[in-house]
Amino acid sequence: MDYSKIAPMMSQLWSPIAVVTSSWQGRDNGQICVSIGGASIVPDKPRVVVQIHKTNFSHGLVYGSGAMALNFPESRQFGVIKDFGLVSGRDTDKMDGVVYYHGESGSPIIKDCWGFLDCQVVNAMDGGDLTCFLADVVDGGILNPGQPMWWYRVRKIIPSEWMEEWDRKIKGEIAISRDRMDKMDLMPWRSAGR
Repeated sequence: MDYSKIAPMMSQLWSPIAVVTSSWQGRDNGQICVSIGGASIVPDKPRVVVQIHKTNFSHGLVYGSGAMALNFPESRQFGVIKDFGLVSGRDTDKMDGVVYYHGESGSPIIKDCWGFLDCQVVNAMDGGDLTCFLADVVDGGILNPGQPMWWYRVRKIIPSEWMEEWDRKIKGEIAISRDRMDKMDLMPWRSAGR
């Protein structure tokens, strides 16, 4: 298929950037996630769908705990791209120096972000290279004034060396994903935390 034919539509499917945080077995971590969607039209039963690649350290925390929080940075907090998107929680404590508390789900809520959704996973679908988590929103709110951060805006203002590093990282992840996408585990999901 010629991707250029659908690229304009695919580029419209991105959500606001979020730092997905989770806590499991004494470890708190966060990672940048740009693929989140609303998954309920029932106002008193809000749900989200979040895709997390299996190669990310956070994947194991969300999968094991059955919980996560979506922390939406304010549009000028583009430093989170470097802090949460260009390093792995396997190599460093990404939450060191970040002011946060544990929300209702047990996941870290970052205090200086624009807003958050605290979530409890209710199901998961294996996508081969990623897991698509369906989660109930158990708490949330706007914490600070401003607007959420969007990838198409951030790409224009972050330092070029960050963008080059991001592009190198994504290129490697695309190669891994291409190999794993069709290798799905169709067994029902069960959280180790439940």
